[in-house]
Amino acid sequence: MKLHTLYLLLILLFFSCDKKEKTCVSFYYWKTNYELTTAEQEAIRDNNVQKIYIRYFDIDWNSNTKAAFPRSPIHFIQKPTVKNIVPVVYIKNNVMLQAALDVDDLAQKTVRFIATINRTNGINCNEIQIDCDWSLDSKYNYLAFIERFKSISKKKISATIRLHQVKYFEKTKIPNVDSGVLMYYNMGTISMKSGNSIYDRSIAQRYISSLNQYPLVLNVALPIYSWGIHSRDNSILGLRSKLTVEDLQKDENFLAIDATTFKVIQSNYRKGVFYKKEDLVKIETVTAGDLKEMAEDLEENVAQKPKEIIFYDLDQDNLKNYEKNIFKQVSSCF
Repeated sequence: MKLHTLYLLLILLFFSCDKKEKTCVSFYYWKTNYELTTAEQEAIRDNNVQKIYIRYFDIDWNSNTKAAFPRSPIHFIQKPTVKNIVPVVYIKNNVMLQAALDVDDLAQKTVRFIATINRTNGINCNEIQIDCDWSLDSKYNYLAFIERFKSISKKKISATIRLHQVKYFEKTKIPNVDSGVLMYYNMGTISMKSGNSIYDRSIAQRYISSLNQYPLVLNVALPIYSWGIHSRDNSILGLRSKLTVEDLQKDENFLAIDATTFKVIQSNYRKGVFYKKEDLVKIETVTAGDLKEMAEDLEENVAQKPKEIIFYDLDQDNLKNYEKNIFKQVSSCF
């Protein structure tokens, strides 16, 4: 009888070890109107996406009224069909820097506004994510907000974590959340001269060795967006979202002066933005090779395998730049 029991245990152990939990593909959705295109719906279906992180609203500070307020709340033109919806609230660090901030009041209002959006649109959620790049000067307000928010919402809470907050966690502290999401992008300085500010492996290498010491369970967010850095007379005018090299190669108003930089040869308007003759536009993007490189570097350094790779963000203008199987390929690196 004992040998039979032992034999069964060995069989169970064999199959439990052989069956590895796969890292899932998820997406952020960062538009004001929720209305998926055919390409976006296909990306969800093809990657068996079970969870979408939807930006519900931003929280900004009104210097006149001395109060925090919600900005650009989500409008659901379609009801999401994905199994798990995670509301994401982006809080500007400027809010948390306010010495007189009423943390309890802000937490209550944030929970109520999320609940109102959910109730209005017939959405249930088990998790809420707070996105804030808190600093040493704002950490006490931020940490207190997280504590109060978690207590009031009675939901699972996740928080975005930046690389510097991982490396210096003893100073920046760790929010009391159920899990974090490592935002593995926006690493460098936005400049016409420096490297790619979205992803720079040399900068990432300074931080990722600290990942295996970080106490919080982490998933990973990877970038699939591009932008153009628009400059005039050596001054940065702004970032032009979803602009690619291919876009400007097809536009006769722009002339390539190297692989990623274009000069405006004729003043023009493009998607509501004025480009003056002699302006410069530097395109920054993330290739499929970059995504695989990121995943391989992270896999070697994370303390434990992430349950999700969350791609930022679900938009047909981003999806068109990649082969359809890239998301599964990247997640399979873990």
